[in-house]
Amino acid sequence: MSSIVAAMKRLDAAGLNRGASGNCSMRTPDGFLITPSAVPAEELKETLLVSMRVSSTMPASMADIAAPTANPSSEWRFHHDIYAQRPDVHAIIHCHSPFATTLACLHKEVPPFHYMIAVAGGSTIRCAPYALFGTQSLSDHAVQALEDRKACLLANHGMIAVGRDLNDAMRVAVEVESLCEQYWRALQIGPPMLLSDQQMAEVIEKFKTYRSRVQGR
Repeated sequence: MSSIVAAMKRLDAAGLNRGASGNCSMRTPDGFLITPSAVPAEELKETLLVSMRVSSTMPASMADIAAPTANPSSEWRFHHDIYAQRPDVHAIIHCHSPFATTLACLHKEVPPFHYMIAVAGGSTIRCAPYALFGTQSLSDHAVQALEDRKACLLANHGMIAVGRDLNDAMRVAVEVESLCEQYWRALQIGPPMLLSDQQMAEVIEKFKTYRSRVQGR
């Protein structure tokens, strides 16, 4: 549990979140733990984290999967649905980092302007269509944008990063924000030169063995 608190404080310290924005969760044997609603990182404590179940059916309300002592993040739906549909995901970070959010407000997908785009699992970082926060529509858009990916942008909103654990999700979030900053800066001069599908396929294949070495496999 303390790793969630530490992750939120790290996001705040790195400027990826400010105030009470953003949220974080991690999978548990019975479901997942998620940060509470409207609690800034400096006030976050383990006792405020909310335990929720993962249901095989689409929950109509929070009460279907939890009886919390505190209100979970308003974005609990996409956390639930990602865990339900992605058994490879064990941690989720959602943040309103400046450059990712800037591109999201422009509804811009991040193209293969740099080979490190592969960190997000493919040759692009998709931007999910806009939907009201906390809704099933937003969750559906997010799950679709994350298909075969480890990160996506949410239009007029922010970013989601997922991983095999919180450290992995954090690395993805930090790298995606850095890539969004680089892409934004490149756009100030002109459209950047993009890598081809073949070039990105080579990068993604090479990343498979690179990640194995990093993870000590």
